[in-house]
Amino acid sequence: MKFLDQAKIYVRSGDGGDGVIAFRREKYIEFGGPDGGNGGRGGDVVFRAVENLNTLIDFRYTQHFRARKGGNGAGSDRTGAASPNVVIDVPIGTQIFDEDRETMLADLDRPGMEITLCRGGDGGFGNAHYKTSTNRAPRRADKGWPGEERWVWLRLKLIADVGLVGLPNAGKSTLLSVCSRARPKIADYPFTTLHPQLGVVRINATEEFVIADIPGLIEGASEGAGLGDRFLGHVERCAMLVHLLDGTQSRLVAHYRLIRKELAAYDEGLATKPEFVVLNKCDALTPAQIKAKTRALAKASGAPVFPLSGVTRDGLPELLRAVQDRVNAARENAAQDVMRDDLHA
Repeated sequence: MKFLDQAKIYVRSGDGGDGVIAFRREKYIEFGGPDGGNGGRGGDVVFRAVENLNTLIDFRYTQHFRARKGGNGAGSDRTGAASPNVVIDVPIGTQIFDEDRETMLADLDRPGMEITLCRGGDGGFGNAHYKTSTNRAPRRADKGWPGEERWVWLRLKLIADVGLVGLPNAGKSTLLSVCSRARPKIADYPFTTLHPQLGVVRINATEEFVIADIPGLIEGASEGAGLGDRFLGHVERCAMLVHLLDGTQSRLVAHYRLIRKELAAYDEGLATKPEFVVLNKCDALTPAQIKAKTRALAKASGAPVFPLSGVTRDGLPELLRAVQDRVNAARENAAQDVMRDDLHA
């Protein structure tokens, strides 16, 4: 399945059905009176977040969604049928933007969450609605109200607990492959990873977290260099970041600061997330080199630094345990915030 995290689609709700002009006609009833029914309501366009999707690829092939018009009224005071809603299923974490790509209309970040984006038009009144004591035979009926239409942008931000960031070839995909069952493409050239990958890390029978690997960042990514910062949105929802650095490189501190600069240029909130710094590829370093580079990174970052070898898996259990503890704490805080909001509500 191809990965697509942005799509532009057209949506239109249904028009309301028309009211009708009709009069009762029965044998032996001289003055039947008006009995034209009202029109039915047009269908809504509803977006729903579901759990079994993780890409917007379906919207590359289907870009227009229209709800049906409501049924017209009929004689004998019969109201037209209301049209069914058009329900559009999207992955959890999908944001809906107006055509200007800046105005956010909805953020579907929970399973089963729904938003009615375009409401169907109301049905028009039939002439029975206008019957009064002084107007016994009205000859007026209304057309149904038009529905709503708009072009919208869908943007997917994957839901993950932990985000992997770093320069190209820092070993992010290798780490994802050894700590989960994800099988990303791994090669020895830059930008092997072209789109985000998700993996589920299981520490034990009761503890697990979701980790997201995004394509590597380079200097100027916030201005469009390389693959740009387009995929940073997929780690915006993460509770924390794991920042991988290639231990075989000589300018580690400069590389660390470069990534931090690009994160801050994209979003200050992303740059302030808790992070663990990982000195990767330690299997190619001597113990003295590992110690010196770990000390330098700890001084520059002020964050915990974990020596790691993605190939031999040395240091992997310690890193995953620390990450799981941080994720557990973040989940507890989130649960407390939800309870607090419910009490205030």
